[in-house]
Amino acid sequence: MPSSMKKSWAAAGSVTPRHEWMASVSATDSIDEGEPAWPAASDLEAVLDHKFSSISLLETALRHASYAHESNVGESNERLEFLGDSILGLVVAHALYQAHPDWSEGDLSLALQHVVEQRSLAKLALELGIGPYLRLGRTERQSAGATKPGILADAVEAILGAMYLDGGLAPVERLLHRVFESALSKDAFPLQRDAKTRFQEWVMAHTGAFPTYECTGNSDIDGDDNRFTVHVLIGDESWGEGTARSKRRAQQIAATVALERVDREAAD
Repeated sequence: MPSSMKKSWAAAGSVTPRHEWMASVSATDSIDEGEPAWPAASDLEAVLDHKFSSISLLETALRHASYAHESNVGESNERLEFLGDSILGLVVAHALYQAHPDWSEGDLSLALQHVVEQRSLAKLALELGIGPYLRLGRTERQSAGATKPGILADAVEAILGAMYLDGGLAPVERLLHRVFESALSKDAFPLQRDAKTRFQEWVMAHTGAFPTYECTGNSDIDGDDNRFTVHVLIGDESWGEGTARSKRRAQQIAATVALERVDREAAD
């Protein structure tokens, strides 16, 4: 119930006539859906370090499809998200390329993916405080959509698209170099590929095929640290075994064991 309604009832000590109650509801409130009074999009300009010439671009970037469909007040942020995704990749790839002339294509690609992946962008959205500014439909508001990683990451990309259309690459580069300073630094080290990725690359290089993972044991006991047993195979031959609480972790352990075998055989 809108706070203005509660105050009106409390002051009168009885039920307020309908016409007075209606007049007490502000134009921005929704009686049926309880639409929140979102903060102004322009309040984000300081944290983005960009003053928009066309604030409507930022407003669109904050308008989720669920709200656009319900309210019919304008387009959603999906097109800006599409643009921002490419702008993000371009700026980050260029920064990595310039900062690390000695890195291989694989090193650069891994670092790029680490920066632009959904988890990274969602974390950035939380750090910048973007969630409360997102215009979400009723269902998304009720399901805490402003905290969902997918929605937050998409919003970051849409905002970058809006910044590019409003001011070109300069404000986007300024923001990304600031928020991803350590990842884009010349002092950053190449990221280590996980065991599954490294073993897959080795198998592909030597056999032209992919390794497979087979779950050979499941205790069916929730919380069991040794619930799943997984083997990694090249063809029909097992190269490693892993046991862990989750299949994913067991696969990583199996791949680590397989890589240890690769190292041993290479040393012989």
